[in-house]
Amino acid sequence: MNTTKEAASKQNTKAKDNWLVSFFHIKERNSTIGRELRGGFVTFLSMVYILVLNPIILSGPDSTGGFLGGGSEANIPAIAAATALVAGVMTILMGAAANFPLALAAGLGLNSVVAYTIVQLPGMTWADGMGVIVLEGIVIVLLVLTGLREAIFRAIPKFLRTAISVGIGLFVALVGFANAGIVKGNKEGPTLMNFGNAGSIDTWPLVVFILGAFITLILMLRKIPGAILLGILSSTIIAFIAEAVGGIGPKGEENLGGWAGSVPTISDSLVQLPQFSTLGQFSLIGPFQKLGVIAVVVLAFSVMLADFFDTMGTMVAVASEGDLLDADGNPPHTQAILLIDSIAAIAGGMGGVSSNTSFVESTSGVADGARTGLASVVTGILFLLSTFLAPLVSLVPSEAAATALVAVGVLMVRSVGDITWDDFSAAVPAFFTIVFMPFGYSITVGIGAGFISYVIMKVAAGQARKVHPLMWVVAVMFVLYFVMGPIQQILFS
Repeated sequence: MNTTKEAASKQNTKAKDNWLVSFFHIKERNSTIGRELRGGFVTFLSMVYILVLNPIILSGPDSTGGFLGGGSEANIPAIAAATALVAGVMTILMGAAANFPLALAAGLGLNSVVAYTIVQLPGMTWADGMGVIVLEGIVIVLLVLTGLREAIFRAIPKFLRTAISVGIGLFVALVGFANAGIVKGNKEGPTLMNFGNAGSIDTWPLVVFILGAFITLILMLRKIPGAILLGILSSTIIAFIAEAVGGIGPKGEENLGGWAGSVPTISDSLVQLPQFSTLGQFSLIGPFQKLGVIAVVVLAFSVMLADFFDTMGTMVAVASEGDLLDADGNPPHTQAILLIDSIAAIAGGMGGVSSNTSFVESTSGVADGARTGLASVVTGILFLLSTFLAPLVSLVPSEAAATALVAVGVLMVRSVGDITWDDFSAAVPAFFTIVFMPFGYSITVGIGAGFISYVIMKVAAGQARKVHPLMWVVAVMFVLYFVMGPIQQILFS
């Protein structure tokens, strides 16, 4: 009797396994269910840091003093829960519909554009900022469906796309340094910025950041899966010890050496039912009313560029790592992958957590054996389960989380060598693109400066015919964007 039941159970299990193998074409891609499960878990470990970073980046007030999700202060657990929810749903969709081992979540760099540029413009709220993200996602969907993706991809020179990635890397790293307090503005001193406190490392929070940053970078050097997450966890543990021993407390006017963000202490339950107060907090009309059509179009296009081309690069990187490229160098189901990624941008805006995009950390899961969408389904399920652990992120001080921003910056600037610096007509726009992002503290400014200078330098070099017509249009749009203030004064005075 028991033998019969055991045999029936084994047959049912085998049938389920066969269904998974068939649906995800696991054997055709020389993989196994075990490898897919492991690869999905590794990918999750490699990118789960976004549940810490995204809430911190989106936790500040908008230009009106309002906070994401409502309330009188940042609702970190709600942002974390929504971040996990959208990432989980879209990653499962990527796995099930495109059968590709690619995970998605709120994009670093993209969320920085929303938090530090878009919602800081006069009158702009978080709902308006997320509305710009939804518009950007809609544009990308239309580009994918109409085939204009290829036209835009060809219009922007490869070196400029590389420069955008490098510039975002520097910008993200600067945000990390600023959040940790190791780089500060110096309005009253002889220099624009300071390192540490008047050039010194004299507080425990700064020590925690430095230790955490080097732990993260060393783990990355040793190619340890989940290095960024382990770096955050390590620096958080050090912060807990420092707080327990020294009673450092929050940073304030009377405690300049305190923690810049959350104080690393446990007071409430670490597990709770998720709250999703950010869902549906977006406005499509508000941005046009407050900024005007041209400014909104330029902002949406700027975000779209970073989102769009990062996706292209990540998709190819994941397929290359898994030996999934065809003879023409294209991944399988390219159209489906790009379409789902585009929908993820819309979902991120509607969820109030910024544009969701493909994560290059997916290559870690592929390196560990993942070859099919089953790995993405596993990663997505783990993200959904994480919605119940959102309060955990409130325990991480900014000094600990900032280590990941610096690590991501390192990853993004590595491609700077791909730019042909000997060609001055390329070097100047690439340089302007890269430096104006951190120096102007705006990704949009960097892209605009790069595009405008590209057109100018090509005309000066007698190569105007080499400039794609779309680049002329975009450059003119950026010129209008940079003089939007005087234009508005003329129009409304």
